Amino acid sequence: MSIGLLIITHDAVGRVILETATKIVGICPLATELLPVPMDCDCEQRYERALDLIQKLDSGSGVVVLTDMYGGTPSNIANRLAKAANVRVVSGINLPMVVRVLNYASLKIDAVALKAQEGGREGIFICGEECQ
Repeated sequence: MSIGLLIITHDAVGRVILETATKIVGICPLATELLPVPMDCDCEQRYERALDLIQKLDSGSGVVVLTDMYGGTPSNIANRLAKAANVRVVSGINLPMVVRVLNYASLKIDAVALKAQEGGREGIFICGEECQ
């Protein structure tokens, strides 16, 4: 069994990042679902949909939920899910984070969540002359 991955973001942010990460890695090695959150959404309806997706994705090893801006509506929905025993939420989604999750998909849920956090942080640089 492997973990599931749920990406909850504003509009199509998650879809674009996942598609790009999958092209980079060459495969999406885990069960994955996207939950776009429009600006004018019914938050309770989106939360209920997220619960359904968690149940669909959890084959017994848990689900990592990636979300975008901490404190935003997608993050608030995701954090409500974090109360479940087999759910880990990581905010601040970016491409290096998702690539890291796809590369370490066979690890246990806590290790994948940590790899996601590390990938997100380690993929951020202030570029100067050394980046040219």
